Amino acid sequence: MPLILERRDQPDRTAAIGPLLITPPIGADYWLYRVRVADGQAVIGFPKFGTVGIGFAVEDDWNTNLPYTSSAEEIYEHIEHNRGDCAVSREDCITAIQLIQDAATADRAAEETGA
Repeated sequence: MPLILERRDQPDRTAAIGPLLITPPIGADYWLYRVRVADGQAVIGFPKFGTVGIGFAVEDDWNTNLPYTSSAEEIYEHIEHNRGDCAVSREDCITAIQLIQDAATADRAAEETGA
């Protein structure tokens, strides 16, 4: 399967109650960036706590993700157990993570410069 980065607008739905931040409703339909890696599975980047978290679209443990600024290998090792039964390779997952990291980095830089 070719790895293609998809983008869309997704407001950050992190809730704040005083100093506490509450995880947004993360799921297969909550994403800024998506790279499909197998039928029924994708790596997604989503707004969470003012940054972009990366995980799988379909997971058993929705609170297992790291920010896009972590290394791609570290992110993969952290989320791998949520990959499911799909036959996607480690290398494809890491490439998908890197595509999302590159997009998030570029978008954040553009926001900072007002471009």
